Amino acid sequence: MITIPIGALEVAMVQSGARAADTLRDTAECARHIEELGYVRLWYAEHHHSPAIGAFPPVVLTAHAAALTSSIRLGSGGVLAPNHAPIMLAEQFGTLAALHSGRIDLGIGRGPGTFDEPTARALRRGAGPTTDDEYRDDVSATLRFLVDEVALDPLPEPWLLASSTAGAALAAELGLPIAFAHHIRPDNTLAALDHYRARFSPSRWCARPRVLVCVETVCAETQQEAAWLAGPMDVVKAGLLKGRGDIPFPTPEEAAAHSFTTEEERAVTGFRVQQAHGSPDIVAKQLTALVEVTRADELMLVTPIYAPADRLRSYQLVKEQVAPAV
Repeated sequence: MITIPIGALEVAMVQSGARAADTLRDTAECARHIEELGYVRLWYAEHHHSPAIGAFPPVVLTAHAAALTSSIRLGSGGVLAPNHAPIMLAEQFGTLAALHSGRIDLGIGRGPGTFDEPTARALRRGAGPTTDDEYRDDVSATLRFLVDEVALDPLPEPWLLASSTAGAALAAELGLPIAFAHHIRPDNTLAALDHYRARFSPSRWCARPRVLVCVETVCAETQQEAAWLAGPMDVVKAGLLKGRGDIPFPTPEEAAAHSFTTEEERAVTGFRVQQAHGSPDIVAKQLTALVEVTRADELMLVTPIYAPADRLRSYQLVKEQVAPAV
């Protein structure tokens, strides 16, 4: 059994032929169901110029989901600091926290949220990639504005997203809880978390190291069905290996017909075995093993399944493997 709290990361996957309104409707329904299942938090990720993922701002999705739910924690996972003025992030999430007391998280990340260079430059008003010092200044300024300028009560709970030791070092320095992207850089997870715990400095935000690990999770009644449902994301990953972010999210049928190169097959398989895919008992064992090796305080599941009903079924099957006391 899984013995720590679990949350969900939604990335608004776009089905073939769907309108933006359809994706937003499904995303809203998913929030209601995830709360009913007993998940502790639900985050939304920032993406731009992708045919597979909707370009819906996390702050807007958070506000909409908060209006439709009553208890689950909601927020960004993450909103990307280099794309936004720090004071605007503080004002937006500070306002949400005041409207929905004790339920809002501000998860901050660094990436551009797109593979399209013109889009990345447009988001940053012509500027190039942010430096380490600029990113640190942006995160620090956002936290400062929350306290000194917004000064609402309660404040949102800040988290720093990381996929490397550098991100973990910044979370430790600023005394922030860390949300580690095991679903993106699993080979970095253990070293980064060791670095974070060893160098953590307590702050007003967090008294001790606090670790959330995000893991790709695809659960179905059988191993074969889980592999079928995971197929579309395998195709997207194969495109990302080539530096392409313009791969549409295929149907499971389209994914089953896709031809992978030997290198792609090896890479996708190597990634998959570090995540949690399979039947409920297998997924429970994989997630439990991940908790043991990472000493995570919380898990967050990202479940990139094509059909919303299948995605919700995966969430349900995993939740049934969580110990009742949790």
